Amino acid sequence: MELDAFSCRLGFGQGRAPFDDPETSEEDFAFVLGDLAEGYLHTLELGDRAEVVQETDLTDVDFLRAEMNLRVPEDLPAGLAWEASIIADGVKMARAVCEPGREREITDLAANVSKLAGVRPVGVRLELVSV
Repeated sequence: MELDAFSCRLGFGQGRAPFDDPETSEEDFAFVLGDLAEGYLHTLELGDRAEVVQETDLTDVDFLRAEMNLRVPEDLPAGLAWEASIIADGVKMARAVCEPGREREITDLAANVSKLAGVRPVGVRLELVSV
């Protein structure tokens, strides 16, 4: 596997990473695209992305929903932002943007997949976009 900005510290601060949950005072896990720890810098290009995809049966499914927290570094160059999206069959079905220096809790991201049926690849994508 090629190591990149999203996979150089898998299991520590990236990918499925442990963290202390302040609400429960217990260790929990998060899926991290980027890094939990500050100070790990990478040069990213417009369009760079990471995603998690799995095969899902969408028969009789109307909506796919996602809840997430986005935290974007302050030093992201002007004109760029992170976009989180729900994808189905490789197509963005719903998206939310978060600009540099902001943190955003997304609780209402929903994709209408009522026209799709059968087993399809669905997932969540994080992509560097221009705004």
